[in-house]
Amino acid sequence: MNKRHLYAALLLFLVACHRPVRQTTESTTTQNYFPGKGDAWERRKPEQVGMDASLLEAAVAFARTAETKQMPRDFSTQEEIFGKLLGPIPNDRATTNGIVLRHGYIVAEWGDTQRADPTYSVAKSVLSTILGITIDRGMVRDIHDPVANYIRDGGYDSAHNRKITWEHHARQTSEWEGELWGKKHDFVGKEAFGRGERKPRTLQEPGTFYEYNDVRINRLALSLLRIWRKPLPQVVKAEIMDPIGASDTWQYVTYPNAVAEVDGKPMPSVSGGTRWGGGLWINARDEARFGYLYLRNGRWGNRQIVSADWVRQAVAPGPVKSDYGYLWWLNTDRKAWPSAPASSYAAIGAGSNTIWIDPEHDIVIVWRWHDGSPDELIKRVLTAVKE
Repeated sequence: MNKRHLYAALLLFLVACHRPVRQTTESTTTQNYFPGKGDAWERRKPEQVGMDASLLEAAVAFARTAETKQMPRDFSTQEEIFGKLLGPIPNDRATTNGIVLRHGYIVAEWGDTQRADPTYSVAKSVLSTILGITIDRGMVRDIHDPVANYIRDGGYDSAHNRKITWEHHARQTSEWEGELWGKKHDFVGKEAFGRGERKPRTLQEPGTFYEYNDVRINRLALSLLRIWRKPLPQVVKAEIMDPIGASDTWQYVTYPNAVAEVDGKPMPSVSGGTRWGGGLWINARDEARFGYLYLRNGRWGNRQIVSADWVRQAVAPGPVKSDYGYLWWLNTDRKAWPSAPASSYAAIGAGSNTIWIDPEHDIVIVWRWHDGSPDELIKRVLTAVKE
């Protein structure tokens, strides 16, 4: 080989060695599993998905013993805890129940996971998803836009309320001032708010102060109703529940007095929880589907239901409260679930109702009507993960 040919061969070798590494995408990796509708959901033995069967069994045995003490099965303390009801409440509920997914497959399940019960503030994370879809569609141009730019029903007319953005609502920093469906923003008064009543305080600038406040989330729901111009239960069904193959047993129950006129027609407005009755009544299996949608960055099968960008934003810490995203609870400082990765997050409602999502281990845990210490179950489940 002469020098010219030797040089050419050496050059080709160097180019090959420095060729950029091929980026791995979802299309070039093993396809993720997505369950079919209803009960068409595949199970895997723990060892098939890199988990220790005996340790996972021990985790489930623990979960079965940790029934909630906050909420009696007959909901008899509902008004004592939360104040005067505005909507219906069931006569009873299921006992503690739950499900564990690994790589989308069911690896553990206990209790009545097909009983559709109120899920309280887990509904807020569903509303967050509707807000994300609203922005994805361009119906709201930017989450930082003032709500008053879109909604002109009197709710954002004051100088204070005109400053409120969609993001402020999603981070529970809106400081919205007003009354809605018979409840005031200030949570003052034992009859109206039960043990959740608060002392009067001075309102802060929107976006500067966090307060968990269902009146304000109900206001967000009403504003979304006016954007979509149809009842949100229909939107939730068409845009989320049907695409992820949820059962037909869930329902989004409204307050009888929560009715707004839209395009000259009376339409029911939903709530952000079951604090005053109503709310999202759903079973654990359907909640697991919703959690799995987020684990897969808003995609279900070949359909992007809510954008991956929205999922990233929704579970990113806010400037005022680092463990709260867009109506999702975060583990940023690992105080919520010390045994879990900082990247994990959850939809949480009273009771306790929990949809916990762990992207690092590709796990979803739904645990309902438990004693309020989800880290004890999370710790046990993660101990069972071997690969």
